[in-house]
Amino acid sequence: MSDAKNGQPSDAAKSSLSEGLSPPQQAPGIMERADLLTGIVLLVLGVAVAWMSWEMPRLEVRRIHPATVPGLVPGLLGLTLAFCGAILALRSVRASADAAGWRVFGGIFVSPEAGRVGATLALALIYALVLVGTLPFWAATALFVFAFIVTFEYAFSASRSPLWRTVLTATVQAVIVGVTVTLVFQFGFLVRLP
Repeated sequence: MSDAKNGQPSDAAKSSLSEGLSPPQQAPGIMERADLLTGIVLLVLGVAVAWMSWEMPRLEVRRIHPATVPGLVPGLLGLTLAFCGAILALRSVRASADAAGWRVFGGIFVSPEAGRVGATLALALIYALVLVGTLPFWAATALFVFAFIVTFEYAFSASRSPLWRTVLTATVQAVIVGVTVTLVFQFGFLVRLP
C-alpha cells in the first residue's frame, strides 16, 4: 500500500484513510468540558453517597463491630468516587482555557441523540418512581414498554410506520412483556412484586 519509489502511502491507502478509518475529529475543548461536567456530577454523587452512608444506623446496641457496619463500604466507595470526580474536574479546568467552546459543547445537549437519552431517562424515572407501586407490577411494566416502543418507533424514528401499526405492535409486546416478567419473578424467582 506504499509507493515503491518514495515510501509514501499510495493514493488507494490515502483514500481508505479518508473514508472513515481515521479517528473522528472533534472541536477543541469538547472532551475537557465533558470531563468537567462528569467530574462535578461524580463529585456530588460521591459526597451524597458518603453522607447517606454516614447517616446509616451503626447498630451499636446489637454489638456490631465497627468494621462491619452497613454504611462502611458504601461510604468508602462514595469518598473514592468524590475524589476521582474532583481530580477529573480539576484536570479538565486546567486543560481548557477558552470560554468559546462552551457554546459548541452546549450543542451536544440539543442534538437528536441527547433527545433520545433524555426520553429514555424520563421514561425510566417515571416507571421506577411513579408507576411501580402505584399500579400492579404487570400493568406498570406493560405501560412502560408500550410508552417506550411508541416513543422510539414513532416519535424518534426517521422512517415511521403508520401510527396504528406502531400502537398495535406496542400493545401486543407490552402485554407479553408485562405478563411474562411478572410470572417469571413471582413463580421462577419467588419474588413478591408490588
